[in-house]
Amino acid sequence: MPSSERWRAFLAERLDAAGPAPGERVLAVFDASRAWAEEFGPRGCSMVNAHAEISDPAHPAHPIITGQKRWMLALFTSLAAEIAPETADSTARTLMLLHEGALVAHGLGVFPDAIAGAREQARALLS
Repeated sequence: MPSSERWRAFLAERLDAAGPAPGERVLAVFDASRAWAEEFGPRGCSMVNAHAEISDPAHPAHPIITGQKRWMLALFTSLAAEIAPETADSTARTLMLLHEGALVAHGLGVFPDAIAGAREQARALLS
């Protein structure tokens, strides 16, 4: 199974366990990323890593890489729309930036527990 499909299944389990509250489901995305990193290694996001090697939009892998990131943004948008529909796009983009930045910072070891730090910033954003 490709990495993106494994991640989506892994995330779906954690979203289901988080229950129906959209704020808790947003935080579950960060929890899932942290658990994924602990279970599968500290190298960060495989799609970000792949893009570092394959940045040519003409490469056949490029749509898979960008498609995964668009899927994540759509997920954050749908969750944000359940919380505050009028600001869903802006909130989703901020959540995406927090999430992606945390993955990169985690993969590079920039500072301890970057994903947990981003989760707390997401919690503050949603409150």
